[in-house]
Amino acid sequence: MNSLFVTEYTGSDIAGVDEVGRGPLAGEVVAAAVILDPTRPIEGLRDSKKLSAPRREALALLIRERALAWSIASATVAEIDELNILQASLLAMHRAVRALDPQPGHVLVDGNRLPRWDYSSEPVVRGDDRVPAIAAASILAKVCRDNALVELESRYPGYGFAAHKGYPTAAHLEALQTLGVTPVHRRSFGPVKKLLSSAG
Repeated sequence: MNSLFVTEYTGSDIAGVDEVGRGPLAGEVVAAAVILDPTRPIEGLRDSKKLSAPRREALALLIRERALAWSIASATVAEIDELNILQASLLAMHRAVRALDPQPGHVLVDGNRLPRWDYSSEPVVRGDDRVPAIAAASILAKVCRDNALVELESRYPGYGFAAHKGYPTAAHLEALQTLGVTPVHRRSFGPVKKLLSSAG
């Protein structure tokens, strides 16, 4: 296990939570929650952004097989536009933890903000590289969201969702200008909002 992990952040009743997809211009924000089994350790857990796609996929399979509990939840594009991306991210996290069975005794959340809930919990800055359960959650969330964006590519060809996963790359911004805004774009986000405004 990564030497950076903090050992007191392990246990059979501790859930780790992380989200993926705050920055993109399109698609849902996805959160995952994981309770790891201390008797079935998983080597190689770390921040999902620091892993290759094949490695994330392989680890996601192991997490689903070995974890005591795991769940994935999301907040929709409509909820992102209505609530703002921070509140939608916290909502997705809440939904992910609520779906765990068994429910956790304590929840560790990546970052510096907590959802409004009754769980015993604490935020952990850089938790996806410090807490095994949060690292596992980050991997499940990223694999799920990346796969969802690949599916959007087939529904909305030409936007490059499979490549940029909805992030505001030059290719994505050019496609927006050429092809217009789709139902899966976040209308409250600057580039999309600006384009809609200029179109009248």
